[in-house]
Amino acid sequence: MNKDAKIYVAGHNGMVGSAIVRLLKKEGYSNIITRNSRELNLKDQVAVNSFFEQEKPTHVFLAAAKVGGILANNTYRAEFLYDNLMIAANVIHASYEHKVEKLLNLGSSCIYPKLAPQPLKEEYLLSGELEPTNEPYAIAKITGIKLCESYRDQYGCNFISAMPTNLYGPNDNYDLKTSHVLPALIKKFHQAKKNNLPAVEIWGTGSPQREFLYVDDLAEACLHLMLHYDEKLFVNVGSGKDISIRDLAELIKEVIGFEGNLALDTSKPDGTPRKLMDVSRLKQHGWSYSTELKEGIQLAYQDALEKGLLDD
Repeated sequence: MNKDAKIYVAGHNGMVGSAIVRLLKKEGYSNIITRNSRELNLKDQVAVNSFFEQEKPTHVFLAAAKVGGILANNTYRAEFLYDNLMIAANVIHASYEHKVEKLLNLGSSCIYPKLAPQPLKEEYLLSGELEPTNEPYAIAKITGIKLCESYRDQYGCNFISAMPTNLYGPNDNYDLKTSHVLPALIKKFHQAKKNNLPAVEIWGTGSPQREFLYVDDLAEACLHLMLHYDEKLFVNVGSGKDISIRDLAELIKEVIGFEGNLALDTSKPDGTPRKLMDVSRLKQHGWSYSTELKEGIQLAYQDALEKGLLDD
């Protein structure tokens, strides 16, 4: 991918897409195409095809998606399935139709079976039942992977997929109704400190293990894969380290300086018991993460404070 390549970043306003755009600009890529959802509805096949016909990008980062945490995934099941299916199908097919040289499709670690062996290896895909609370989203993301593989098999397209672990960082979603666990905890502890509350409620038992990756690290991995990876099998992207939700809460509590207690609400679901990615394949291809969790939380908290994202 040359510095003057015409690069389309789908989902550039989101946490992942904005990190990719930041990195591309930093690395000297100047011909970057973006459209917000008002300008281009990725669920509209005619509109997507027209956009590709007009702009003719040579490289595509497919980072657009409808995303959310356990509550959002379980509540808006039809939307999560339909929206993500349409986005993937329309962008991938248009990339084939208009001869995109290379496409990187971004998925999610929720594609793996609920009780798959740990750490999660790429070959565990479709080896068991999915976690029920996010099954629609997972099915849509699995379909995106299979579309890339199938267009490669049938048409010879250089379409690859990367499966990130849980992400956090600049431009994250801090809406407690739809956010993931890490930004939700940052907001809860910030507000508890601000309002001098005695405790912060944590969903579930606190025992599930989760892996987290700073989003700017993911952007670096995506660029690395775009430049150096051309194989059919999708690639896990993560830190290769996990932490319990309770220990994560304690770490965020420390970063924010909250002096109160943790209150576990065991009536709420835990979700998948553990999700740790096996990232050995990515390491073999020359990339590993650099931002440790505490440093990343500090950076994310500062970003959210500066943008006023933590106060309703």
